Amino acid sequence: AGRHSRVERPMSGDGEAVVAAVERVAERLEAERDHLTQLDSAIGDADHGGNMARGWAKAAEAAGDLDDPDPETVAKTVGKTLMSEVGGASGPLFGGSLVFAGAELADGISAETAVAFAETYLAKVEDRGDARVGDQTMIDALLPAVHTFKKSIETDDRPPLEALARATDAAERGVAFTVPIRARKGRASYLGWRSVGHQDPGATSTLFILEELLETAADRLDEPVPDVDATSPTIPDEDANESEDTKDADSDEATTAEGEE
Repeated sequence: AGRHSRVERPMSGDGEAVVAAVERVAERLEAERDHLTQLDSAIGDADHGGNMARGWAKAAEAAGDLDDPDPETVAKTVGKTLMSEVGGASGPLFGGSLVFAGAELADGISAETAVAFAETYLAKVEDRGDARVGDQTMIDALLPAVHTFKKSIETDDRPPLEALARATDAAERGVAFTVPIRARKGRASYLGWRSVGHQDPGATSTLFILEELLETAADRLDEPVPDVDATSPTIPDEDANESEDTKDADSDEATTAEGEE
């Protein structure tokens, strides 16, 4: 489905930026309602598109009603609204995890708090859904995105907007990964091998959310979306390699010594 037109909203601070992002997500998910429904019809109960569009619309309304919003309050408000408005497993996964992760934004939005938010959100989704990469769930998009974002910020020292662009590309690759694998969690797992060949709707909606976060960040910074992908721009640290080589050599020596005894 095509992208929607940009939401024009004046942003006076981090809280307003988060509200603008939520509004964009809501509009995108409404535009993608039928597409998500079609994906879910093949391997689920055909309610993901409607549930997500309805829940995020309510969340955008609740966020927009906040007076002088701060990022933590917006995130928790959106999370609680999703928990009450989104049916099935998606409410606790998308909403409940957001409530916990929102606490990481108490000091506003920075590269450091954004990484902490992403890691907490991922951990809560993994815990609540009891899913891992390869189960054909939203984790297949979310985990690569979070790992790429964290590495881009903390190891590669990339600007946050570029890191988010790389994370979004990682999520897109994760969505594609769900197609040729067998579902092992959720309703799709009941299909067994028949689930192979179908794109996971939860991973897909996760990608749509990330794309709108990226667009909002680019708007706020008045910069174009960086033309980058998830491929690392750096080589492994040489000192780390030397450390691993030394560790391997020590292990080999110990093994040899044991054999001579």
